[in-house]
Amino acid sequence: MAQLSRVSGKRMARFLQKQTRFYQPFGVIPTRALRATLRPGDVLLVEGDRRISAAIKYLTHSTWSHAAFYSGGPPGGELIEADLEAGVRIAGLAAYAHLNTRICRPVGLGHDQIEEVIDYMQSAVGRQYDLKNVIDLVRYLLPRPPVPHRFRRRMLALGSGDPTRAICSTVIAEAFHSVHYPILPDIEMGSADSQGEILHIRHSSLFTPRDFDLSPYFDVIKPTLEDGFDFRKLPLEE
Repeated sequence: MAQLSRVSGKRMARFLQKQTRFYQPFGVIPTRALRATLRPGDVLLVEGDRRISAAIKYLTHSTWSHAAFYSGGPPGGELIEADLEAGVRIAGLAAYAHLNTRICRPVGLGHDQIEEVIDYMQSAVGRQYDLKNVIDLVRYLLPRPPVPHRFRRRMLALGSGDPTRAICSTVIAEAFHSVHYPILPDIEMGSADSQGEILHIRHSSLFTPRDFDLSPYFDVIKPTLEDGFDFRKLPLEE
């Protein structure tokens, strides 16, 4: 059963990685502007144009379907990200030149801590996904799969029951947790005596790309505003 799950996962991964015809970009930031704005330790959120993007956006009720880590490497190797088929890999910013993106920057980390996060991400390169979880993502795209009714229950049983484990943000969450940096912790109210809140770091497998956007500890950076913005200089037509 485990081998069947892996084989099915690989096939499903190829299916999910295919581009869709329905993606519409809005306000795409040029690669040059992204590179000039990004700092090592930033998280780049991407609104993807693949089938898996639609599944993740549906599952997480969010615009963002992918998260990549900016390591500050040379052009063509600036990012570290998790890919369904390739696993954790080094990638270039140019891959997302046609897509909507958002920069999320951790606040308060020192240089040494950022280096530790970068080291963690670099050490994760080559790690592979557990592809049994991919089947669960496909189930959300095909609620009525094109297979005979008697086989559907078996198909549903192949997955792990937790499709978020096949989402790219897990390894990035692990890297920040390695220096005890919170992303979007669970909040527990303290006792009546303490009159405070207790933050619990969630397991890294529970994180999705939108959590970096929602996090109160990450700043949202917009390249169009970084060098000064004057709406009067925009070439607008009535």
